[in-house]
Amino acid sequence: MYRYSEFDAAYVAKRNTEFRAQVERRIDGALTEDEFKPLRLMNGLYLQLHAYMLRVAVPYGTLDARQMRQLAYIAQRWDKGYGHFTTRQNIQFNWPQLRDVPDMLDALAQVEMHAIQTSGNTIRNVTADHFAGAAADEIADPRPVAELIRQWSTDHPEFQFLPRKFKIAVTGAPNDRAVTAAHDIGLRIVKNDAGEIGYQVLVGGGLGRTPMIGKVIADYLPEADLLPYLEAIVSVWNLLGRRDNKYKSRIKITVHEHGIDEIRSLVDARFAELKPAFKGIDQEMLSEIRAAFAPPAFREASTEGYEAARAADPAFRSWADTNLTAHRAPGYAIVQISLKAHGATPGDATSEQMRVMADLAERYGHDELRVSHEQNIVLPHVHKGDLPALYAELKRHGLATANIGRISDIIACPGMDYCALATARSIPIAQEIATRFQQLRNEEDIGDLKIKISGCINACGHHHVGHIGILGLDRAGVENYQITLGGDHTEAASLGQRTGPGFAAEEVVPAIERIVGRYLELRDSAEESFIEAYRRLGMAPFKEALYDDAPERKDKAHAA
Repeated sequence: MYRYSEFDAAYVAKRNTEFRAQVERRIDGALTEDEFKPLRLMNGLYLQLHAYMLRVAVPYGTLDARQMRQLAYIAQRWDKGYGHFTTRQNIQFNWPQLRDVPDMLDALAQVEMHAIQTSGNTIRNVTADHFAGAAADEIADPRPVAELIRQWSTDHPEFQFLPRKFKIAVTGAPNDRAVTAAHDIGLRIVKNDAGEIGYQVLVGGGLGRTPMIGKVIADYLPEADLLPYLEAIVSVWNLLGRRDNKYKSRIKITVHEHGIDEIRSLVDARFAELKPAFKGIDQEMLSEIRAAFAPPAFREASTEGYEAARAADPAFRSWADTNLTAHRAPGYAIVQISLKAHGATPGDATSEQMRVMADLAERYGHDELRVSHEQNIVLPHVHKGDLPALYAELKRHGLATANIGRISDIIACPGMDYCALATARSIPIAQEIATRFQQLRNEEDIGDLKIKISGCINACGHHHVGHIGILGLDRAGVENYQITLGGDHTEAASLGQRTGPGFAAEEVVPAIERIVGRYLELRDSAEESFIEAYRRLGMAPFKEALYDDAPERKDKAHAA
């Protein structure tokens, strides 16, 4: 993984020193909260419902054991003993005292981490496929180019006061696990007919108040052109983007208003101006960065212990079938550690659990961990011979829930339990759904089904691209939950369609039961997933199950 240069270390230290002085001025009253706000946002510090919240960058979701242990220390020393992993592959600390934040940032710097550009109208933390460098289907590891983008975008003088926040995601496989179509810029590594690496570039994706799927602006962009082309896109939007209305300020609105053809023409013209100025320096940097992402020394060893454990232990076999993914190296597997134990808060990990995962990464995983956008932790390189011992340790610490991709593996934003923007709770709804289907003991039969929950229209829980999406809203002071069906975050990206009138909090779990029940009735085989059945059947049978099976809603649903 990438290690800080002397420049990186000095830059972060200087930023932390500056912010420490700003915090001191806020505490002694020299700065008002309004004056302090833009300064704290530049350093990832939010003011939430009950306390400040520090959002820490985990670039492209990659951590080592040393960094995970430091996050555990920070959670225990200055927070309430846990951290919350997010859909941006970041970690949030929800309860820091303002006076402690500079010390937290200094502790992060000790392990080459920071909170810069995790907020504000800048280019945010660059995300990537959480199986990067390990997946069997991968064309190329996307992390080197994600690191190049991180270095280019950090404190870029032209892009510190953009019309709104700007998000970039990169995937290196044809199976898109990075939700690229829902980003301001999505990059998909592809090969041309000559076998040369390049990028399919999507622009104008995003969720929130006005969800849109990104449009292809370049089918194949040569690797050497990437950075000047990205700069061209952002600089064109920086001039065209709306600053008179924050709800229309994202690049998706700019693309929608001007059309992809006009945007492409403007970007091409700007790219022609910019490309000579790069002089190939970006490619020299990329070459150096790639060396930091060389694969570990995979070992050859017997997998007989793994096969024996599968045969002897049904619980281990269930976990292996659900939480393991094919690895590019023979004898290895990718391990997904669920942070979604039934009834737990999705994405939360205690200090003890973080230390356990760090220890396991060091012992069995070539010292690598990943944060997934699905709010789980990944050990990307584990030999199958080590899996029984790994599983035993995970089980001992409450980290062996076998539900990856299942109905209880729910993405959920913090909602009204923490967030000042939220209009409804997300966490209790997720907990109730997970607990209910655990009671029904039918998760395995249901199979792959992704539920995503947001507590407001900002869509931090990605509800628009959930197979079942749930959006919590305030209706005259009462929490009301809209349900959407048919969303998909993959290479076949689609936005979910609203079913009809919303549901009170106590009605959500029964509503999900009715949807799932209808799916189980109508699927053509046990192999047909929920999203496949929905695409074959359409909305009608599910809407009927939702509303006609609840007589008091029948008239409202038909009117909608």
